[in-house]
Amino acid sequence: GRLGGRAFDSISLLHAMACTKLISSLAWDLVRRQHGVIARFQLLALGFTRAEIEHRLRTGRLYRVCPGVYAVGRRELSDHGWWMAAVLSCGPGAVLSHEAGAALWRIRESRRLEVTVSGYRRRPGVTVHRRKLRPQDVTVRDGIPVTTPAATLVDLATRLGDSALERAINQADQLDLIDPERLREELDGVGRRHGARRLRGLLDRYTFSFTRSELEQAFIPIALRAGLPMPLTCHTVNGCEVDFYWPDLQLVVEADGLRYHRTAQQQTEDLERGQAHARAGLHCIRFSHAQIRYDAQDVQRTLERVVARLTALPRAA
Repeated sequence: GRLGGRAFDSISLLHAMACTKLISSLAWDLVRRQHGVIARFQLLALGFTRAEIEHRLRTGRLYRVCPGVYAVGRRELSDHGWWMAAVLSCGPGAVLSHEAGAALWRIRESRRLEVTVSGYRRRPGVTVHRRKLRPQDVTVRDGIPVTTPAATLVDLATRLGDSALERAINQADQLDLIDPERLREELDGVGRRHGARRLRGLLDRYTFSFTRSELEQAFIPIALRAGLPMPLTCHTVNGCEVDFYWPDLQLVVEADGLRYHRTAQQQTEDLERGQAHARAGLHCIRFSHAQIRYDAQDVQRTLERVVARLTALPRAA
């Protein structure tokens, strides 16, 4: 009986050791996925006891970095580790947002820790926003729950000036996270959320496009006020159809419908058109539709200076 008891104890010990090893392995896998941090509720769910957690804290195997969240093995964390810790500290359903979300997306640099939750939370060192997010406003980036680029830009619109907000939009576009045209479409489903109206207004200004007839109706009066005669419209010059052409001045004006997002193919075509005009000795100016619509005086001043310079040039014999 004593021998059987010892055998049973040995089997139990081996079983306990195997379980402990399995638990530790699962914990390390989670820590690696979470950029070096783990939450207390996760450790408890994996089978660690409160006493075991406290022992690891005393012996320096765990370090508190946020309420209920620990760095494993060392105190130092990467930016991703701090962002993950802030989210874990606020509990299930929390997501990185605002400037912290923008930093994760690399839209804008920030050292702030900001998280959005549906319920009330207060965490030292973390700015917590209370709001119920739509499922389509949340995603995961580098393993960290975060607001989507569109939702993040709406949040930024509540605090950034126009120039800073425009730079953030451009950065998101350059990183292929979301282009302004798709961002503007997504805003239609946001409703009256704070920041959406301001972002809408900015995007409407810079993604504005005329129809062909509207473009002519808006631009030609500006050109006439600048001292130019009536132009030829939709005229073929150097094998390219141009928007406006003054043959006596050898002047071409092209109007771009989209200020922000242009594909590589469109950019190449624009360069080739401009180079063809330059080879032929033409003067080419480009304006955006938004400039013509919203900055007519600036367009007029530009045309006036160009006309003055071109009329002062000696005519070829």
